[in-house]
Amino acid sequence: MESAIPGPASTLVSLEAAPCRHCVSRCVRRTFLCVEDSHSGRSFEHRRQWIEDRLLEVAAVFAIDIAAYAIMSNHYHVVLYIDSEQADAWTDEDAAAHWMRLFHGDPLSRRYVRGENLTKAELKAVARQIAKWH
Repeated sequence: MESAIPGPASTLVSLEAAPCRHCVSRCVRRTFLCVEDSHSGRSFEHRRQWIEDRLLEVAAVFAIDIAAYAIMSNHYHVVLYIDSEQADAWTDEDAAAHWMRLFHGDPLSRRYVRGENLTKAELKAVARQIAKWH
């Protein structure tokens, strides 16, 4: 039996059937996120708050609720609920504004968000970008 080939979650699991996702992020090479370094004596426990703050910030910007999370010494787990109804209700302007609260975007998308006049070709290019963000 062949193993499944990794790919985007959207092609592997139906969002309608399973709107929750369990995500894990691990450190590499046996390094640690949030412990006291036995060699230097420095504590890195403050990173727990950094990670928590960033998770909550991202969830507040996008149509995502955090159901649970755990920040361990060398990895973290987060269970996300993806609110597709909320995201689907966003206009292109909404989607662009949400995305650009966290990311700078390119010069063209910044001009779009500022409401500048764009040519038909520029609007078409921005529409393709926003479709990816949606």
